[in-house]
Amino acid sequence: QAEEELKAAWSQQARQLREMERREHLLRSDVQRAGEQLESFKTRVMQVCSPSAAGSTGKPVTEQQVIEKVRQISDENKQSHEREKTLQKELSSRLAKEREVSANIEVFKNSLQKLQ
Repeated sequence: QAEEELKAAWSQQARQLREMERREHLLRSDVQRAGEQLESFKTRVMQVCSPSAAGSTGKPVTEQQVIEKVRQISDENKQSHEREKTLQKELSSRLAKEREVSANIEVFKNSLQKLQ
């Protein structure tokens, strides 16, 4: 009876070991697939951000390169927004001056007509 129990326990442990090996294989496969997807994503980001830089060296794109490129684009975007704000302020100021000049011209025309 003890021998049967040992055989059953050994059989169950063998099944558990096979299941663990199967899970390990699946996890390794998932990790490999995730790594491939990450490389593909990094390359696509670089292609969108800088088509001439992506893949031109034949080397895989590093995470640092992607981060730097995204940071550069973000900085350029901020600068563009700041420039837009500045231009909006200038435009508003010029429009206000134009309205003031137009109003002064109307006053001048009215005064000139009264004098005539």
